[in-house]
Amino acid sequence: MDNAAPSGADRYRGSLREAACWHLLSLLFAPPRDDWPGILPPLADEMDDADLAQAAHLAVRQADVGWYHSTFGPGGPVSLREVAYRRTIMPATILAELQACYEAFAYRPQIAEPPDHIAVESGFVAFLWLKHAYAMALDDTERAELARRIAQRFVAEHIAPMAQALASLLAGSAVDYLVSASAWLARRAGYPQADIVAPRPPASA
Repeated sequence: MDNAAPSGADRYRGSLREAACWHLLSLLFAPPRDDWPGILPPLADEMDDADLAQAAHLAVRQADVGWYHSTFGPGGPVSLREVAYRRTIMPATILAELQACYEAFAYRPQIAEPPDHIAVESGFVAFLWLKHAYAMALDDTERAELARRIAQRFVAEHIAPMAQALASLLAGSAVDYLVSASAWLARRAGYPQADIVAPRPPASA
C-alpha cells in the first residue's frame, strides 16, 4: 500500500545524512591532516549537497597546514571561534555554557581545539544527530525529540551568530574548499541573528 509506514531505516536515514554533513564540516574546519585523502572522498560520496561534496574533494588538493594556521591561528585575519563574534556576551560565559552542554551529552571532541571552535561545535551537532538516529532506531521518540531539539537550538544559539560573518570573511579566499564549506554553514544556519558583529581579533587557543 502507498500509505505504508516507513521502514525502520527510512525513519532515521535523514538523521544519519544530517550527521554526516556536520561531521564533514567539522573535518573541513579542523587543521588539515595527512589522512584526508583516505577520509574525505568517501564522505563526499555520501553527501546529498553538491557544494559540500565538492568542498571535500577540493580539500584533498588545496588544504595546507601552514596557510590554515597563518589564517586562523592567533593573530591571523580570520577566527574560527565563536567568542570572536559575540561581543554582547563574555567569552568565559560562552565557554562555560558550551562545556556544560558537551558534558551533559557526554560529547568528547576528537580535535584539540577550544570548545567554541567551529570544528568542535559542528562535531557536536553531528553527535546529536547520531543520537537522534540511534533513538529513532530504538523507537525512543522522547530521546530522539530531545536530541533533535537540542541540535537545532545549538545551531541557532551558537553557530548562526558567526556563520554569515565567517562566510563573508572567507568569500574572497583563494582556498575554494573553505569558501564552499563556510557558504554551506551559513545557509544551513539560517544566516544572521541580531548579535552578529564584526569579529574581535582572533583569540588565543
